[in-house]
Amino acid sequence: MTSQPGSAPDSASTVAGIIERHHDREGALLPVLHDVQDRFGHIPPEVLPQIADALGMSTAEIHGVVTFYHDFRQAPAGRHVVKICRAEACQAVGADQLAALVRDRLGLDWHDTSRDGRVTLEPVFCLGLCACGPAAMVDGRLVARLDRDKLDRLLEGLT
Repeated sequence: MTSQPGSAPDSASTVAGIIERHHDREGALLPVLHDVQDRFGHIPPEVLPQIADALGMSTAEIHGVVTFYHDFRQAPAGRHVVKICRAEACQAVGADQLAALVRDRLGLDWHDTSRDGRVTLEPVFCLGLCACGPAAMVDGRLVARLDRDKLDRLLEGLT
């Protein structure tokens, strides 16, 4: 019987290869987790014990890192990812109001993905565009000086 992509044997061998590439690095955990997420679109919970065992950590420690960092997903994201800056500099120039509009327009709360799997909405705490806020990131592309019109145009292309 051959493994389907994403099945347990395939996941285990893929993760083993990722661990092997980073195992000798100091602080290998974050590069391993980033590569796992790049490969699977999230950090599958079933790979946590494998990573923990290989790096001499507990599964609880790995889980703590995955849940602490906002960029790690525990479930696959939608085809489009919208990140709205929630930092103080962006809040001061209207990010909260724009975030409310996005949430209402998409019918999503933070960290939710639309039922059709099209859009995931995530908060982010600083995109480095503090002088050009409010800021967002859509599918990895930074958007500065976000306003209602720009927001509407961005969302139209996603839904």
